Amino acid sequence: MKVLITGSAGFIGYHLAKLLLENGSSVVGIDAMTEYYDVNIKRARNKLLEKYDQFVFQETSIENEQDLHKIFLSEMPEVIIHLAAQAGVRYSIESPRSYIDANIIGTFNIVEMARNFGCKHLLFASTSSVYGGNTVMPFVETQRTDLQMSLYAATKKACEAITHSYSHLFKIPTTSFRFFTAYGPWGRPDMALFKFTQAIFEGKEIEIYNQGNMYRDFVYVDDLVESIKRLINNIPGIKPSKIEGDSLSSIAPWRSVNIASENPIKLTDFIFSIERATGMLAQKKYLEIQPGDVPKTWADISLLRNLTNYVPQTELHTGVNNFVNWYKNYYQI
Repeated sequence: MKVLITGSAGFIGYHLAKLLLENGSSVVGIDAMTEYYDVNIKRARNKLLEKYDQFVFQETSIENEQDLHKIFLSEMPEVIIHLAAQAGVRYSIESPRSYIDANIIGTFNIVEMARNFGCKHLLFASTSSVYGGNTVMPFVETQRTDLQMSLYAATKKACEAITHSYSHLFKIPTTSFRFFTAYGPWGRPDMALFKFTQAIFEGKEIEIYNQGNMYRDFVYVDDLVESIKRLINNIPGIKPSKIEGDSLSSIAPWRSVNIASENPIKLTDFIFSIERATGMLAQKKYLEIQPGDVPKTWADISLLRNLTNYVPQTELHTGVNNFVNWYKNYYQI
């Protein structure tokens, strides 16, 4: 199987590409190597992927329609996994246009490629942020998602609508996965685990929002990419589903799937796990909740279980330990 992954040098893209390559797939990676965070980490991930004979890398932006056309014409992938995006809730307040360009224009270009070149399955990375201000928990894929609280979330909700419309019009089988809070080795420097670990080792304060009364449904990256791998062959159809709790559209071969651990962790407990893994205490600064943040996320993963016979299983302390060990090795601490 030949799989095209956008954002292949990103945190999740790297782990997914590695897993698929190790399982015998050919992978075409696309990444723009943007400077949203340290490009050296992206290049280090990509260097590891380039050791595989079945990996082809193209450095370009998904906003570049001409480059995408050339890549698809040359490679003709069977499966498209669209992970590339401008991420981050708070940064979407500072730099909103980058979210419109990368997330909406970029996704439009990808669905146009799927339409013009065909593919067996388009898989798209959405986010738990689309649930926004919903207060009924755990979040279920069949809930309405009309209360986005950040532009980042709004662009991802828009992309769900765009992919659904193309799925309906052109019968493109599409799965939209709603990632909850992913973490693990090679994680993004703008995310809490990386920032907190770095601050602890450097003897700096960590900022704890909403006075620590935040809960996140964390999912370890190995569990997340295993879930994606198993969803590749769960291709949505147009007939009524017999799967309990299926989010399959009534008018298109399109569904959404939560990928999480079904276990919300309080932020203060998360920080304690990092302290235990580093063997050091954090200097804490408690602040009010930030604009765009939601106080709690909690997923129902029954659909993931029913589709794949798999659920994430890595314990938080194990995943945090793995990250801290990677961090110490990468930065030679």
